[in-house]
Amino acid sequence: MTEREEKFEKMLQAVQEQYAATVEKLAILKDQDKTKTATYRQLLGDKLMLQNILSLYRIYGLLD
Repeated sequence: MTEREEKFEKMLQAVQEQYAATVEKLAILKDQDKTKTATYRQLLGDKLMLQNILSLYRIYGLLD
């Protein structure tokens, strides 16, 4: 694997980890009925951004 491919893999892993952590934090806030807080809304925006990045990986065949 080339250095560039390793960097792509590292980025993919980081995005997937961030996405999972964000989804988990959103679930906790939702359980606490804090869906109208600034934190929840920021996390929701982060989740959408990370979903878009993962979608791009799928579109270009870099993710199953």
